[in-house]
Amino acid sequence: MKIDWKRKLTSRKLWVAVAGFVAGMIVINNGSQETADKISGAILSGAAVVGYIVGEGLSDAANSGKEDEHEDD
Repeated sequence: MKIDWKRKLTSRKLWVAVAGFVAGMIVINNGSQETADKISGAILSGAAVVGYIVGEGLSDAANSGKEDEHEDD
């Protein structure tokens, strides 16, 4: 069984779950809600960047073969 890591790492559900878990751990360990909110926001912002980069990379890879075919015309 092969795991599709690209799909998993760009999953919004995964990153929301990670942010929620981290925020919960901060609050449980006597951290402030404000700190938990800031760190959760940073995690979700990072996830958006990762998703964009992976998506653009996949798009570029899919289009790279098509551009080569048109150059021969």
